[in-house]
Formats: sequence, C-alpha cells, structure tokens
Amino acid sequence: MAALACAMATSSQSAEAAAAEAANADGTVEELVVYGHGEARQVQSITAQEIESVAPGSSPIKMVEKLPGVNFQSADAFGAYEWSTRISIRGFNQNQLGFTLDGVPLGDMSYGNFNGLHISRAIASEDLSRVDLAQGSGSLETASTSNLGGTLKFFSRDPSHHLGAYGAVTGGSDNTWRFFGRVETGDLPTGGRAYLSYAHQDGDKWKGDGEQKQQQIDFKFVQPLGQLTLSGFYDWSRRRENDYQDLSLGMIKRLGYDWDNISGDYALAVRLADIANNRGETGAPPTNPAAGTTYPGAIQTVDDTYYNASGLRNDDLWALTLAGPIAGPLSATATLYNHKDDGQGTWFTPYVPSPNAYTPGATTNNSPLSVRTTEYTIDRTGVTAAATLDLGAHQLRFGGWYEDNDFSQARRFYGLDRAANNRDSLKFMRGPFATQWAYAFTTKTTQGFVEDQWTVTDQLKINAGFKAVRVKSTSQTNVGAPVINGEIVSKDSFLPQVGATYRLDGANEFFATYTENMRAFGAAHTGLSPFATTQEGFNAIRNTLQPETSKTGEAGWRFRYGPVQGVAAVYYVKFDDRLIGTSAGAGIVGNPTILANAGGVTSKGFETAATWSVSEDWSLFGSYAYNDSQYDDDILNAAGVVSQRISGKTVVDTPKHLLNGQVTFHHGGWFANASAHYTSKRFFTYTNDQSVPGYATVDASAGYRFADEGWTKGLEVQVNVTNLFDKSYVATIGSNGFGYSGDSQTLLAGAPRQAFVTVRKAF
Repeated sequence: MAALACAMATSSQSAEAAAAEAANADGTVEELVVYGHGEARQVQSITAQEIESVAPGSSPIKMVEKLPGVNFQSADAFGAYEWSTRISIRGFNQNQLGFTLDGVPLGDMSYGNFNGLHISRAIASEDLSRVDLAQGSGSLETASTSNLGGTLKFFSRDPSHHLGAYGAVTGGSDNTWRFFGRVETGDLPTGGRAYLSYAHQDGDKWKGDGEQKQQQIDFKFVQPLGQLTLSGFYDWSRRRENDYQDLSLGMIKRLGYDWDNISGDYALAVRLADIANNRGETGAPPTNPAAGTTYPGAIQTVDDTYYNASGLRNDDLWALTLAGPIAGPLSATATLYNHKDDGQGTWFTPYVPSPNAYTPGATTNNSPLSVRTTEYTIDRTGVTAAATLDLGAHQLRFGGWYEDNDFSQARRFYGLDRAANNRDSLKFMRGPFATQWAYAFTTKTTQGFVEDQWTVTDQLKINAGFKAVRVKSTSQTNVGAPVINGEIVSKDSFLPQVGATYRLDGANEFFATYTENMRAFGAAHTGLSPFATTQEGFNAIRNTLQPETSKTGEAGWRFRYGPVQGVAAVYYVKFDDRLIGTSAGAGIVGNPTILANAGGVTSKGFETAATWSVSEDWSLFGSYAYNDSQYDDDILNAAGVVSQRISGKTVVDTPKHLLNGQVTFHHGGWFANASAHYTSKRFFTYTNDQSVPGYATVDASAGYRFADEGWTKGLEVQVNVTNLFDKSYVATIGSNGFGYSGDSQTLLAGAPRQAFVTVRKAF
C-alpha cells in the first residue's frame, strides 16, 4: 500500500476522489460529490470545496445530510450543539453507526460519549479535506464496535508544501463570531511540513438566554523517513454550551416553538420550584408555602421550563502514524493514539433542593433548586495496524485494532443560593453536597480482520473477508447507589463481508455486497447500556442479554453519461437482538434504564443521487431515499406475555422519505448555491401513536473570490443563510429517549432563519 500522506490509516482513496479534492485555477472543482467508483459498497465522498460552502464552524456531520439515506437533525444552525445533534442512516440511529478521523475511532459520537468524542471537537471544519459516507456497515478495517449501520470517515487536510497563512472571520445572527487562523511551515529542510491552526467561536443561543462557544487548536505534521512517512496530529478543544429546553407536542401547542429555559429569571425559577414542592410534584416537602400552588401564565408543570442546563467538555486527542512499503510487495501502516476527556453535563434541577432548604430558620443559601451534574472522564489509548500484500491479481489486506479505555462517570449535586444564582453554568462545578453514584469502567477492545481483493478481470473485482471482535467491559462502583459491579463481554469471531464490482463499460458499473456486524455493549450508567440499571437488574440480564447484530445486503448501479453521473442502490437489512431501554419520569430525574432485547427490525429501501454539470457555470445535485423499517416482534414481559404490541410498527426516528436538491453556480470569482432538504413524518413512540410532521428547509450561500494581484489576492467574501424561509419545525426527536406511547418531553425545535458573513484571506 502506498505511503499515506494523511495522519492516520485510511481506507483506499481512488484517483477520482483525489482529483476531486484539487481545485482548478478558476476556483471550480471537478466534483463536489464523489460516487465511490470501484467500491463494492454504497459510498460517497464530500470534498473540500463543498465543505467550505457551508457556514464556518458547522459540524462535519451536517455536511453529509444531502447524501442519500442520511437523516440529520440539530437545534442550531451549525449542527454542532451536541445535545440535539443526531444522525440516522437506513433506520440505524447514531449509537449504531461508526465514526473515525484519519482512522482514529471516535466512538458512537452520542451525547455523554463513553468511548470517543464528537467530530466537531476532534477537528476544526476548516482543517478537513473530505468526508466519506458508507451507508452500509463500512470497511472491515474500520475501528468501530458500533457500526451496525453506516460509517462516516473524516479526513484532515495535509500541510501545504508552501510557506503561508490563512485567516477567516465570521459574524452573524445572535452575536455569533468565529475567528480562524492557520500558519503553514511549507517544506522544511528535513523534507517535512506542518501547520498550526486556532479557532474561536462564540454566539448567543437563538432563543432564551445563554451562550455556545468553543476554542480549538489543531496541529499536524508530515515527515518522510526514507520510504516511510511519519505523520501525526494533535487536537485541543474546549467547548461550553448552554442547552435549549426539551419540548413536547403539547408544550409546542401551548407555549410555542420559541419556548425555552428561563435562564434570565432566577427568581421565577425559585418560585416555580417552591410551587412544585407545595403541590407535591417533586417529592420534597413544601419549601415556601407563601408561593402557593398555582403556576403563572401558561406553565402547567415544573418540567415546562428549567432554569438552566449546559454541556462542558475539555478534550485532548493525538495520534502518530508510520506508513509505507516494508519489503517487496508488502506495505503497512500503524497508528498510535490517545484521547483524554473531562466533561460535565449540568441541569439546574427543581427535584433536589439544596441542603436544609425546607428546615425552619434556613438561610438564604438554601435554595429549592440545586445543580445536578453528570460528570465524565475518558482516558483511552489504542493502536491500529494494517498491511497489504500485493500478489498481482490478489490484494491481501489484514490488520487489527486494540484499545484500552478507562471511563469514569458520576452523578453529583451542587448547592445554590435562594436569593441569587451563585453558579456559572459554563464553568465546571466544584464542591458538591452529594454524590448519588460514581462508577469506574474499563473497556478493552480487540479487533482483527483479513480481506482479499481479487481482480478477476479488468472488469470484475471480488472482495471477501471477515473480522473478529471482542469487547470486555468491567464496572466498579466507587460510591453511592445503585451498586453495580461486574463485567460483560461482547464477542463474535466471524463477521463476514463479501462484495463485487463489475465495470460494464466506461459509463456503467454495478456493485453488490453482503456484511454482518455486531454492536458491542456500552459501558456507562446512562444511555443504552447494561450498566444503566441496578445490580439486580444487571445480574438478571448479564448472562442472557445479546449484543445487537445486523446482516446487510445491498446492490447498485453507478453511471456516468457525459455531464450526468450518479448512483442508484437497493438494500435489505435484518437487525437482530435489538436493545431497547425505557425509564420512567422526566429526563432530569435520571431514573434507571430498563434494558432488554426486543426482537428484530427489518429494513429495506432504495437510494439514488445524481449530479448534472449543466454548463461550466452551473451544476445540479439531487438525492432521494425511501426507507421502510419495521419492528418484527412485540415486547414481552418476564412471563413471556405481550406487554406492548409494536410488531409491524415503523421504527422511531425513521422517515420514509428523504429528498435533497442543490443548485450550484460558479462564474469568474462569483459563486453561489441553494440547497433544499425534505424530511417526512417521524414517530417518537414505539407504538407509533405520536409523531412530528414532515418539514422542508432551504439553505443558501453566495460570495466572491478575488483573483487580482496585490492585497486582494487570496481574498474571499461569503454569505450563508440557513433556513432561508424561516420554517418552524421540530428538528431533534428522542432527546430524552423514546417511550411506548403518549406525548413526552423529548423534542427540540429547529433554528429559525440565520445569516452569517465570512471574510477569508490566504497569504
């Protein structure tokens, strides 16, 4: 395998994809979406110039929402607000997908991640070169134990061969400001090169009171060592974001899409908590009888609005890769990486008063509110390695991945003053008055693979291989209740993948693949994990619970006729041993999850996408996906009796129709594009008695690149407008999980129209 120029081990990149990344002199590119010619799987790539067309600071996940089969949701314009950011593909939700950056595993990228981090914290969007999406399970060498469904691979840009600098400033709606700068060393006397970049983004929430801000430093180098290449990167990220209020359908009807936390009115938050205590809603004795029992205005419960909530994350991620030819037909690559995370999720809760709040004669330091945190630390170290043996007609590839992950998680409470708020929601809380529980988890992951790609003829290629996975997770309770000690193992020694491509001629290529995969159990006391329960619950399921598995078959046709190219594909997926978790009460209460295997899911569908280069100046892109995902089985209780009838119901958060269209214009220095996205109805209960309607949004951008010499050389101005027609809609569903039936507070409203102006300059 050729020496890699990127920082980590990557999947093979076709010459077509590489060419698509190189911009022409006039600022246009050959392709903005690459359709994966030569791949046996459904796969597309988003290139660097397409990444630059969205608002700077946007999540790299948002950039793939136009590709077929992708259901993306977020409550902010950038798609970076982690509590709300969701992606599902072909009926698989975010924690059933795989994510890597330059080959480094990012875990399942869920909120409160126990084995990784969100891509928006792993790299600044300006430092990306491309994003690859495989709607199926992805390649065998992907370092992921959650990719039952699709895989997203992100790739960082390489340092430039030329000494230089790049800077950009973005300003816009809700006092948003983003500053980005990058310095390039160019070729050094050692033959290597490097860059260092810094990004700072700060903006107000689009509703309510609060901020969302982040600082980030990226460093990357590439150094030739004879025939080998040593490369590496380091990412430093500090993210602080205030949360939006979770809504229900009833709340939206009663209070509106713009309803939010009452972070600007602490006195009202204290009053609401007192009323709730007086009404007996929180389980605490009355704290202030004078507050009465009647809520003001349209508020009906204490859960209608909280005072504040936030997500705080500190991350450090580094990796080193050595790659290149070893001897004769053998080449190899190896990557060593480490990731450390320190995080807190805060919620100002009315369910736990600060100490002595209802004691006669209590001081003003005793509020009916307290701050509830979920606290995280991650320290994971791993290595990935792969080798390729070129035997002419056969390309034999083999390798593996090992990771040792220490993850701690705790639930703590911090005191508040009754008279005035004495804690900054965007600073880490210190000095708890209680620790409800604290756990230490150790997860050891071992994965190996082998694959042969056989070039049968110039037209026909066949690949076949398998991977073996073993994940052992151990829990140790440090303090509090419930006590949960023990271990659970997820393993499968034979997960096959076989596929083929047949190039009929220069215009038509056919592909097909079959893949089996497994999702390892999560190791956390929250979310869809066997440890998110009591010791008795864990003991009851540890020997009978099975990890989720999937069997995916897909086939398709890639075509290129003059200015039109694209893909059409069909798929069939059998998803077995589906894990389902339910809990009682409001999400802020944090009740234990009840986890069980709940039968299977059958998904089938059709996807298509095409690009038409209408002229030198104009191009059109469109994609459509149809998905039918249904539960195969009813829910049974411990006695084997049906407790919930969901067989034949549509899987939650799985729209049947996804439609995208984009028009792009380039002429001289001028450029513009407009993109429309439609998502059909989505259910947020397993019995399908509750749903949110379909919606359509339009984003647009336009700008000018100066080509003159002098001070304007390398200057560019760009305007981005998101949700152009100011559509009110529900973006995220399932923020607090899904229930069997009935309305629940698990929805987040999408951002209204917002506009941003960016000025860029290359030196």
